[in-house]
Amino acid sequence: MGGDILTVAEVASELRCSKALVYKAIRGKVAGVSRLPAISMGRRKLVRRSTLDLWKKANERQDLGAIIDLPEISAVGRMGGNHA
Repeated sequence: MGGDILTVAEVASELRCSKALVYKAIRGKVAGVSRLPAISMGRRKLVRRSTLDLWKKANERQDLGAIIDLPEISAVGRMGGNHA
């Protein structure tokens, strides 16, 4: 792997998912993540390495926002006790 342009198979390998899921992400059909920009060459889709890196960071930031909110709904807080 390497280079500035990645195939769908290379993107799938890096994301540890199926090629079908990468195609869905390119079409904007994966819940919870933004559309993955791609270069279309006929039916073939290619993704710039820099675009994939930016896309991962942007979608990671969305998840980090949700993680930061988790302590407010902590199970320990709901139990109402002081458990040491």
